[in-house]
Amino acid sequence: MSYNPIDLSLYLVLDPDLCRDLEGMVRTARLAAENGATVVQLRAPGWKRRQWLEAARELKAVLAPFGVPLIINDHVDVALAIDADGVHVGQDDLPATEARRLIGPDKVLGLSVSNAAELAAVPQDVDYLGIGPVYATGTKPDAAAATGVSLFGHLVAAARLPVVAIGGINGGNCAPLFAAGAQGVAVVSAICGQCDPARATAELRTRIGSAKQRR
Repeated sequence: MSYNPIDLSLYLVLDPDLCRDLEGMVRTARLAAENGATVVQLRAPGWKRRQWLEAARELKAVLAPFGVPLIINDHVDVALAIDADGVHVGQDDLPATEARRLIGPDKVLGLSVSNAAELAAVPQDVDYLGIGPVYATGTKPDAAAATGVSLFGHLVAAARLPVVAIGGINGGNCAPLFAAGAQGVAVVSAICGQCDPARATAELRTRIGSAKQRR
């Protein structure tokens, strides 16, 4: 089993609409990295591949001084072109086994899971799982039905890999997810589009630290 360790505590998924443009995405990523984000994922489903490439290059450069890894959603070619830290794939994307074959053994590979059947089919090539959506979310229109905290906890207990909770998460509802066994939480609108992304990130990091101490 491949396992490349990664700190999933505060996993920022960038949203180009909430951030308004590339400049806003890069600024948000920098402020988040400065204030406690541990991973940043580039996800821009409506963009052309050239836009992905430009954004990925700029994000990698701005995150490097903080040692925050950049994960590319789905597009393995973009990840390879800019030597990103890893790739995250969903159930309808390139199969995880093929993604691993392309990126090699040393890059991080994440996989989205939303139910027990998908969890049972997770291959050994994966480093971490994104389980959810836990809560209802408006940032991913094609998301599956929300699991709720109880089912999320059962899925985490059955997982053999580190888990980051995804879907509708903010500072006010993240604590139960750590109590249920999550290694981290993935957020979008809790940071992207906020009037003060730096403060939003710092407050989230404080809440996450408290939640981890209590479990």
